[in-house]
Amino acid sequence: MKRFYKQVAAAPVDGGFGVELDGKALRTPAKAPLLLPTAPLAAAVADEWAAQDETVKPDTMRLMQLASTAIDRVARHRLAVVDEAAGYAASDLLCYRAEAPDSLIAREAALWQPLLDWAMVRFDAPLAVTRGIVHVDQPEASLKALKAILLDLDVLTLTAVADLTAATGSLVIALAVWDGHLDAAGAAEATLIDETVQNERWGEDAEAKARRDRLVADIHAAARFLQLLKA
Repeated sequence: MKRFYKQVAAAPVDGGFGVELDGKALRTPAKAPLLLPTAPLAAAVADEWAAQDETVKPDTMRLMQLASTAIDRVARHRLAVVDEAAGYAASDLLCYRAEAPDSLIAREAALWQPLLDWAMVRFDAPLAVTRGIVHVDQPEASLKALKAILLDLDVLTLTAVADLTAATGSLVIALAVWDGHLDAAGAAEATLIDETVQNERWGEDAEAKARRDRLVADIHAAARFLQLLKA
């Protein structure tokens, strides 16, 4: 899509903040008003639009994508999104440990176990750990406790947490970022630990690096979105 505007500005609107392109209020792809709760988030979305060159590339505007997804889809399918994100807890990345090599076993324990310990204390949600791909049943009370957190989130926050959960394969990691216990860099490190160890041993090809870079960018975008919601 060719860039069709010259000026971009964040502006207060009834009920929150929005973005204007040449003085006209920006809407979501479904034509809903882009209503954001904080001025910093609106400013950041405006910056994404201002940074576009002659061609507008929506996939480079991750904050805009998250906001639009929240308004156009998650608001209408909230319970389905909660169920999908909550489902990750039953097979959370952090609960499935490697059987070898020893270096990976040690690094998973060092990075992942503290996060599980934190979730146990913070949310009263202990989760069981297994090795390899053998399924382990999780305590029903823990799964309910984690789902209850998602049910209490507003639509914009839920969207970012669900996005983080899908990107990382871990509801625990996503909630740790939301709660301020873990930053984006830490979330990416924990998510990619298996790949990191493999790359240290065997190297990394260009295609794998591109996938890794996209995943890291997605994690950072969702984490920033959560920060801007609280700003």
